Amino acid sequence: MKLSQYKFDLPADLIAKFPTPNRDESRLMVLNRKEKTIEHKVFKDLVDYFDDGDVMVFNNTKVFPARLYGNKEKTGAQIEVFLLRELNREQRLWDVLVDPARKIRIGNKLYFGDDDLLVAEVIDNTTSRGRTLRFLFDGNYEEFKDVLYKLGETPLPKWVRKEVVPEDADRYQTIFAKHEGAVAAPTAGLHFSRELMKRMEIKGIDFAEITLHVGLGNFRTVDVEDLTKHKMDSEQIIIPEEAVGIINRAKDARKNVCAVGTTVLRTLESSVATNGHLKPYDGWTNKFIFPPYDFSVPTSMVTNFHLPLSTLLMMVSAFAGYDFLFEAYEIALKEKYRFGTYGDAMLIL
Repeated sequence: MKLSQYKFDLPADLIAKFPTPNRDESRLMVLNRKEKTIEHKVFKDLVDYFDDGDVMVFNNTKVFPARLYGNKEKTGAQIEVFLLRELNREQRLWDVLVDPARKIRIGNKLYFGDDDLLVAEVIDNTTSRGRTLRFLFDGNYEEFKDVLYKLGETPLPKWVRKEVVPEDADRYQTIFAKHEGAVAAPTAGLHFSRELMKRMEIKGIDFAEITLHVGLGNFRTVDVEDLTKHKMDSEQIIIPEEAVGIINRAKDARKNVCAVGTTVLRTLESSVATNGHLKPYDGWTNKFIFPPYDFSVPTSMVTNFHLPLSTLLMMVSAFAGYDFLFEAYEIALKEKYRFGTYGDAMLIL
């Protein structure tokens, strides 16, 4: 597959700026790969497509307020710092992206908050926009984290909208978010409400939880035409024993295993035994899925409508089938489905 095969014209007004008032009331396009049918539903209708013993697999990662605004010493120039991951807790070392990068050099001090509540020193360059920062803070770790998170902003992607509103703190987080570590939300999970989860539970649908701490690699542009040459950034994943048991029992009983989102899809396919069963795992994955690809674990998936040329679109095309997915996207554009993070959803059976 080539990068150029994932290009399509997406009008800016179809990128959702805000979520639907209720989580489970976005639109839902249902693709049946076997019958090659496409239906138009509302997300809460999802429950009608699953039965007793089927499994929904969720990513329970939790987004932290990763975007900070501060000033550079001496010049006072405003800078944006995007926290990626904590490198060393004792030394308060973090991997970050900085903007504008050309002005931020090793040795510079950066100040955040009123009265310079927090100070950071640039100690290394990692990539063109990447830096390693050491935060200088006298209090204990919990106090430091409180200050860091108080100053941080919900890391809503800038292409959704520039201004973050207070509601984003809740809506850019799934209702099953537990383990902190993501800089972006697993967006397919944003459509699930407590009411819908209760209805699924009553129907006998089982839930399994895995963790993939979403990094910025998800949004990194692909700059090679030959997709086999693209390298994904590594992201931390955890597949616990409990989830493995639930999923493998469903597989053995020939029940549906539904991956809620591309992050779950990647995680499940990153730890498969030779017999096609899922294995427990705690580590990192840089798995990049694109057609042709034979899936071992999930039989269905929930996902959003993705942007052109994105690795997310490539992954979904491997699951739905390239031609069928692009036929569905043509219909989605015509029917004015909402794309992106806060957009509508797709169920692929």
